[in-house]
Amino acid sequence: MKIRTAIFASLMASVLLAGCQGSAFDDLGMKAEKPLPQKIVAQMKAKGMTRTSPVMVRIFKEEGVLEVWKQKNNGRYDMISSYEICKWSGKLGPKFVEGDRQAPEGFYTVYPAQMNPNSQYYLAFNMGFPNAYDRAHGRTGQHLMVHGACSSAGCYSMTDEQVSEIYAFGRDAFVGGQRAFQIQAFPFRMTAANMARYRNDSNYEFWKMLKQGYDAFEVTKVPPKVDVCEKRYVFNNNAIPSGSPATAACPPTMQSEAISTAFTSYHKTYEAAFSAATTKSGKALSPSIAGLAEAKLVSAWSAARARGEKVSREPPSLNYSAPAATPATAPTSAPAVVPASVPASVPASAPVAAPVPAQAPVTPEAAPAATSVPVPSNNPAAAPVPAENNIMAQDAIEQADTTVTGAVPEKKSLWGMFKK
Repeated sequence: MKIRTAIFASLMASVLLAGCQGSAFDDLGMKAEKPLPQKIVAQMKAKGMTRTSPVMVRIFKEEGVLEVWKQKNNGRYDMISSYEICKWSGKLGPKFVEGDRQAPEGFYTVYPAQMNPNSQYYLAFNMGFPNAYDRAHGRTGQHLMVHGACSSAGCYSMTDEQVSEIYAFGRDAFVGGQRAFQIQAFPFRMTAANMARYRNDSNYEFWKMLKQGYDAFEVTKVPPKVDVCEKRYVFNNNAIPSGSPATAACPPTMQSEAISTAFTSYHKTYEAAFSAATTKSGKALSPSIAGLAEAKLVSAWSAARARGEKVSREPPSLNYSAPAATPATAPTSAPAVVPASVPASVPASAPVAAPVPAQAPVTPEAAPAATSVPVPSNNPAAAPVPAENNIMAQDAIEQADTTVTGAVPEKKSLWGMFKK
């Protein structure tokens, strides 16, 4: 009895000592409840934000940046924090099929049940891939996350310290009553210069569509309402009912004269900048995926490698490169509709209610994981947290792969040591 008491006392002393070193908080499984640093809390207060006000996330692949935006007391959003993405895999361009190693691009929705406090990647939340647009185009894949551990197989991976803060932003917003937060994942910042650089890329038409949502947010600083009709993204069309089929015809939209004027001015400035950019030589292009054909090749390579077959060190590529630059004009597709409640000048005092994304998340077949994120009583049924078993297998393969983006050394989480 004395021996067992002594062992217990020794263990407790170790835990208390670890607490002085700042690790016991995580080791005891409380990392999902870790509060935001006081420095960030002070910054939120200075910007007119509360700890539990709504959030939104923007991701830019080429720049390797994840931004957290938060709603201010005037209803508009402002960036509160920016993080360097530790790793993301694949190339510029959307995810097509499971195993293609592509990190998703598009507009996704995160509900409370997609938050995983027990992730083997420290902390994680599922992006909600495939969404309605992906499913309408037959795209496949699962368990696409933003997580820690700095290891990626089609996910956006952060360091443990970074994901702790990002997770806390979402957790606190749910506590405050936000039903879901939006993730906008782009190949690059959709400036005129960048769009001109990639105007000959095979993914350009897809990126022009994403830019409509990008522009809607740039003009209003309010996350756009996102729907899918005619198998394409549509933004701020309030005539589309919730749950409308992705293949249904898109109803006409109306917008106020003030909003129309604001967007017309924005677009004219963009067109002039785009035209000027086509005559200049921009920085070198980043590799991009050459459509479904290349995605299938990479998927087959991934499957063969997972089976232990001898394959090339790097995944196959169709070696797509953009042809020589040709004269081009700015995109002429219909601009996104901006909410009628936002005036053309978007004054700082104008209150704007943050819209709730209409698209419900897909419910994967994987077993749910426990979640400690509080869910408001008015929150609709949401997707369970998917299992991560197949991600672990893919990550083990990817450790030596030179195609994984990011030069930060992988940081292994100690949490797995305490899991049963």
